[in-house]
Amino acid sequence: MDITYNNKTYKIPKPFADNIDMDQATDMRTCQNPWSNETCELPDFAATIYYNIKDAEWTEHYDVMRKGITWFQKYFTDQYYVLLD
Repeated sequence: MDITYNNKTYKIPKPFADNIDMDQATDMRTCQNPWSNETCELPDFAATIYYNIKDAEWTEHYDVMRKGITWFQKYFTDQYYVLLD
């Protein structure tokens, strides 16, 4: 699945693509790092991937977690350092 946001195309890998609601994919969401309490704004599709990463961490699905982290490092580098680093 591809999503165009701010004139850039983002490739959404499985399993994350199955969880994205295309009707609100570009709506903005505030996400918070649970450890530092720092926040940042993300489009809903990226916020969905962030929440999937956190869920994968808590449920010990490390392959999904790693795939999501790699995606974040590529497409949302600044937000990666706030939320996941």
